[in-house]
Amino acid sequence: MVRMSESELSVLWDRWEAGESQRAIARELGRPPETVRGRLLASGWRRPGPVGEWCPLRLSMAEREEISRGIARCESLRSIASRLGRSPSTVSRGVRVNGGYDQYRATVAHRGSRVRAKRPKAMKLEACPRLRGVVEEKLGLWWSPAQISLWLETEYGDDQEMRVSHETIYQSLFVQGRGALRKELWRSLRTGRATRRPQGRPGSTKGQIRDMVMISERPAEVADRAVPGHWEGDLIMGKRKTSIGTLVERHSRYVMLFHPQDNTAESVRVALTATVKRLPDHLWKSLTWDQGKEMAEHTTFTVDTGIQVYFCDPKSPWQRGSNENTNGLLRQYFPKGTDLSLHTQADLDQAAYSLNTRPRQTLGGMTPSDKLAEAMQ
Repeated sequence: MVRMSESELSVLWDRWEAGESQRAIARELGRPPETVRGRLLASGWRRPGPVGEWCPLRLSMAEREEISRGIARCESLRSIASRLGRSPSTVSRGVRVNGGYDQYRATVAHRGSRVRAKRPKAMKLEACPRLRGVVEEKLGLWWSPAQISLWLETEYGDDQEMRVSHETIYQSLFVQGRGALRKELWRSLRTGRATRRPQGRPGSTKGQIRDMVMISERPAEVADRAVPGHWEGDLIMGKRKTSIGTLVERHSRYVMLFHPQDNTAESVRVALTATVKRLPDHLWKSLTWDQGKEMAEHTTFTVDTGIQVYFCDPKSPWQRGSNENTNGLLRQYFPKGTDLSLHTQADLDQAAYSLNTRPRQTLGGMTPSDKLAEAMQ
């Protein structure tokens, strides 16, 4: 953080408390707005108190001594909290993190609280090279931070050193000054962005398809995902109108990919029919698609395969949530604006294999391949 003199800090806080904007304060001090914001953010947007001043929200030394005496008299933490005018959870937490009921000591607890309150703190990924190495390896394999966090919890069990939340990984990738991970690893995220921001999607302008069966008529068993065999599908588009067909099984999130010769309804129907035959018939009960014209021959597809096609409502991508999420993951393998015809079916199968062997939080840590195999038993 950029150092500022005491006089500059005094002006900063006086003007901030008077309601001036960050840019106005920066102009007055002759500093970049980022410097002013960084100082405000580091102090929690409040003027720091005198050195040595203790936040009244924290237990004081006198209160900790009273807790220690109460424990020696075998009082309950709730009665101690009532006498101190504190929340029972505050006292309980203070005792738990400082040795527990049998080993609590006021002086040790107060000293430990002071140490833990110091800022800035070193991030866990920065302090633990072993954990950082594992996280960087999985990011390099295009695992998401949530998948990495879930896998660490399963793989390392009670080893707290090897546990990290997905938010900590995101902070290490995105927040300036907290970059414990290699800077280029943000490119391994499926969005390929160096910032976290929402992304809108323009509405579809495609025409209507004849004889559509809408999603409202879909059986209830499809919605609850309890029964395997119900799929969601879509096309991801590339340069020069090239495309890849994507299929996701709702129960297991198992992914299959196919290459239509072009984006015409006939080509998509032929390629989709061939893909369906790669799995047993009992794993194909229904298919949910958006209202793209590539599915104009859906009635012929249903006659050929026995699979009923249901169509989503206009501008409702959440009705194919598993497929939409998978399409986002696939953009790591097949970036937007590239010629998708350059990829062979072997390339598509390899990308699908990569996704199907990743642990998924929504599956309780299982992989889609394992979940589908379980359903086939």
